[in-house]
Amino acid sequence: MGFLFRLQNISTGESPGRCLQLYFAHSMNDNHYQHDQEAKAAILDNIEKYGCHLALLEADNYLPAFVYSIGLFKKFGHPELICFGLKTDVMAAILNHACNLIKNGARLKTNSLYSGFLEGYDIQFLEVDKNYYRNYVGYAGWFYDMTFDFPLLQLVWPDKHYNFPWDKDFKPEWKFKQPLLDRNADFKFYEERNLGVFTTKQAFAGDPILYVYHNEDGDWQFHTSLNPNLDDAQLVCLEEIIKLDAAINEIYHLQYGWRAWRDNKQDDWKWEEDTNNK
Repeated sequence: MGFLFRLQNISTGESPGRCLQLYFAHSMNDNHYQHDQEAKAAILDNIEKYGCHLALLEADNYLPAFVYSIGLFKKFGHPELICFGLKTDVMAAILNHACNLIKNGARLKTNSLYSGFLEGYDIQFLEVDKNYYRNYVGYAGWFYDMTFDFPLLQLVWPDKHYNFPWDKDFKPEWKFKQPLLDRNADFKFYEERNLGVFTTKQAFAGDPILYVYHNEDGDWQFHTSLNPNLDDAQLVCLEEIIKLDAAINEIYHLQYGWRAWRDNKQDDWKWEEDTNNK
C-alpha cells in the first residue's frame, strides 16, 4: 500500500500546493520552509518503506482536489499517476489500488478500460503532456532531481452514465472536475475559451498585462495598470487575452477573490487573496 501525505493550505501569497509547488515559492516564511522540508522527508521515507508516496492536494474555492504518486517510476519503471475531482479519500484508495497492481507487475496503459478501480465504473488512463508537469506534480519533479523527466498517466473516470469527458454526452456540469492533461496546454484555465473577461484597450495596444483579478462572482479582469480607466474598458474572450501573453496561462489557478501581479512582463507572477475588495 502507498502512503498518503496531505499538503495543507498555506497563506503566504502562494497558491496552496498548486502551480510550481511549495519549493518554487517566491518567498518562504519559517513555517512554509519547515512544511516544505517535512514534506520532502516524508516523501523519501514513504518511498523507501512502501515503494511510493501519494501527495494529496485539497480543493480550494475554484479548483478540484487531486492526488498523485511519487516513486513508481524509480522503483518499478512505471509511469507516475494522477487523478482529479473525486473525494480525496476515494482518489487515495484508487491510486493505492493502482500502486499495489504495479508492485505485482501490472503495466497500466492508455486506450484501455480498467475495472476494479472505481466501484461500478470502468476508468481509463491518458498520457499527460509534460507542459502540465510543473503545474501539478512539483514534488515529483523535486524527487526526480528537478528534471521532470518521468512519464505520467492521468486516471480518468466517467460520469454516472458511463460517459467519459471526451464523449458528447458527458455531464457538462462535471467538465472542469478533472482537466484532461493530454491536451489544450495552450489554454490551462478551468473556463471556456470564449468566456467573456474584462480588460482595457491598452492591453491590445501593446501594454503588458500586469494585474489580474478573479472576482468572487467568477468574473476575470486583466489590466495593464493598477488603476485602469473605466472609459477604456473592453469585454473580450479569455482566449484572446492568453494569445497576447502566454505567461498569463500560468495563473489559471487563481482562486475566487484573489489577485495576481508582476512588475513587468519578464517577472514571475505573485498572488494573494484580494482583501481590498472584501
